[in-house]
Amino acid sequence: MKISTFAVAGTLAAAFAAAPAMAQSVDALLAAAQKEGAVYSVGMPNTWANWVGTWNDLQTKYGIKTQDTDMSSAEELSKFIAEGKNATADIGDVGFEFGEIARKKKITMPYKPSTWDQIPGWAKDKDGHWCLAYTGTVAFIINKEIVKDIPKTWSDLLKGKYRVSVGAVGSASQANFAVLAAAMAFGGDEKNLNPGYDFFAKIAKQGRLSMVDPVVANLEKGEVEVGLLWDFNALNYRDQVDRSRFEVLIPSEGSAMSGYTTVINKFAKHPNAAKFTREYILSDAGQINLANGYARPIRAQFLTLPPEVQAKMLPNEQYANARPIKDFDAWTKTAARLSRNWQSKVAIHMK
Repeated sequence: MKISTFAVAGTLAAAFAAAPAMAQSVDALLAAAQKEGAVYSVGMPNTWANWVGTWNDLQTKYGIKTQDTDMSSAEELSKFIAEGKNATADIGDVGFEFGEIARKKKITMPYKPSTWDQIPGWAKDKDGHWCLAYTGTVAFIINKEIVKDIPKTWSDLLKGKYRVSVGAVGSASQANFAVLAAAMAFGGDEKNLNPGYDFFAKIAKQGRLSMVDPVVANLEKGEVEVGLLWDFNALNYRDQVDRSRFEVLIPSEGSAMSGYTTVINKFAKHPNAAKFTREYILSDAGQINLANGYARPIRAQFLTLPPEVQAKMLPNEQYANARPIKDFDAWTKTAARLSRNWQSKVAIHMK
């Protein structure tokens, strides 16, 4: 396959022209990936951030077979560890904090894509064990057929009569960040989630903390009244079900911004296909695929999104008070204790 075909959208083509050795390296990687012929992923389902667009491209443009098994970030790492050299997964997509956990457990294979320099420093491991491909910001999705008084803030959630769905706190990065976002809104941070625990405990004591997972099927059935989701999932689910039924917004006091990173299994049976998958995900075409799934590409400032893709996003002003992780090490330690603390400080109050 010619490098000009891989470049697709210009940025990589320019980079290759400036650095022929890089082009040769990616060309060789692609050839090796095609020889392996397949990549097996975990936690990268078709409906999440438009992974289906990337899988279709790998299959139709490069002849690389793809297959995904959906699971949470924690489950992905557990699978890598449990299988070891008998790996059945080549690559996974995990929440920000799980990338560093995976590196420390020595279950990842490093790879820096050719667009490495366009990824912000806060969003990557210096050796290439992980790098965010897209960001997510905790948002509210509100079923307007059930909830008439639309909550615009975290404080509004405390005053409502509706049930609030968070998801699997402790194992799902999306749910973990919902706790962090609430903590931030009430003076907490990566080291101190107590304001977040207190917030959800109050809702639990009111009997309004729902065990229903805010996934698209439950939204469609009307079982989620207010859900806390990454913005890209909320927007995607809204449009999948019925745009008119739901409102999606970023709470005005502020929210937590994070992202997801690919992790390549140290024992991958298709290591070159896994590396090429990361290469493609961080290319212009791969980044636009993610934006098509409502995810904000990590290389957004270097891209020109098609107007129809840009129209899927929330207005930029809604993100004025959203912020990324500032103390990564602190958050990694705090996140490791989330499941236990959630049970003792929040779940114990559920009615």
